[in-house]
Amino acid sequence: MTEPKWATQRFGLALHHLSAPGPDRVELLVEPGLRRNPKRAHLLVSTVLGKHIPTDPADVLGAGNRLGDLVAGLLADATRTAVVLGFAETATGLGHCVADRIGAACYLHSTRRHVPRSPVFAGFEEGHSHATSHLLLPTSPDLFANDAPLVLVDDEISTGATAIDAIRALHRHHPRRRYVVASLVDMREERHRQATRAAAAELGASIDHVSLAAGRTELPDGLAAEVTALAAPDLNPTADRRGHARFVELPWPADVPDGGRHGFLRDDTERFDDAIRCATDVLTASRDATRPAIVIGHEELMYLPLRLAEALTVRGTPARFQTTTRSPAYVRDSPGYPLRRGFSFIAPESVAAEHEDETPRHLYNAQWPDREGQRAELLLVVDAPADTDRLRASGGLVDVLTAAGEDVLVATVPSTDPAVLTARRHEGGRP
Repeated sequence: MTEPKWATQRFGLALHHLSAPGPDRVELLVEPGLRRNPKRAHLLVSTVLGKHIPTDPADVLGAGNRLGDLVAGLLADATRTAVVLGFAETATGLGHCVADRIGAACYLHSTRRHVPRSPVFAGFEEGHSHATSHLLLPTSPDLFANDAPLVLVDDEISTGATAIDAIRALHRHHPRRRYVVASLVDMREERHRQATRAAAAELGASIDHVSLAAGRTELPDGLAAEVTALAAPDLNPTADRRGHARFVELPWPADVPDGGRHGFLRDDTERFDDAIRCATDVLTASRDATRPAIVIGHEELMYLPLRLAEALTVRGTPARFQTTTRSPAYVRDSPGYPLRRGFSFIAPESVAAEHEDETPRHLYNAQWPDREGQRAELLLVVDAPADTDRLRASGGLVDVLTAAGEDVLVATVPSTDPAVLTARRHEGGRP
């Protein structure tokens, strides 16, 4: 029998497995974490997402593929016409994995970044989140102008409210008959399932759910008050030796989307794969090949760094993958707790984009699983809007990581210009 997790021992916060269509189990997919938030004090920390925990890219892709297989099994012949929507920020990479696995016609993820020259197609709210607004910024509304099934992907479903809000927002723009909500874990209670059925009846559409595992979250009374009363965690550790920082620019074609923020079409896949190979060539030539690597994406930029991490492992470099986040979580260096180390840093985009939120950003763990072994090189992959003076400034991410003794290679990818992408798509007769 496994040792109880620290959050379970200390507060009684527990995750229970109920069912699964395959070998996955809730307690192996997520671990109980905490955040000092009176709205929602618990956090389900995924072991296969590559967000808070450095994860083998094969495990991340494997989980996405298994979830995609469940979606394909449900949609059958309608799979390749489907549109897939991933939720920012945690599921932007997972959604792309699902879309790639099923060969979806189009993939789009919601975003919290305001992009110049990119009209907002739709938006919805996430009630319990630290950052509530989701924007949809496709290059063309035509990407949604069909009656194909819409697959909404999130890392975990607690109540299903965010998915329902998104479905309602999109249904107002273009009604369709079928929606599928796909997640790594589904922790809804019966009252939440009833709310989903009611929404489906109201819209005159079907709303199905698939997940790798379903379970139940045990929330003890007074949890929010107890966690909020905890002393502030120790963040931004320092070392006797300051690490080194180096910088490299990775090549990326202007007509290949760097992810799903403005829509990723099925026929973008081959050129995306080619671009990953070229970017990996430059990255490999720029780093210390004798050291393992932790590839760190920036917030919503998840799929591209994940694929870089995968490519490094194929070329013989031990690699793990994770990303930064806007989500503040409680850090404690205790065995059995998933958030052992934490960094808080100034938002790098704030100067480059006047609408950006000024609240601090966060990174957790950023350590090789074998903490006594060789220190990994941190490969920080950012897009151009995040490559600002604030990234390098005192209190920026590069500063806090090198102060902790970490050696950092910052790899910048040119971000997708939606106007250029739109023009290239129109030239090729694509939406």
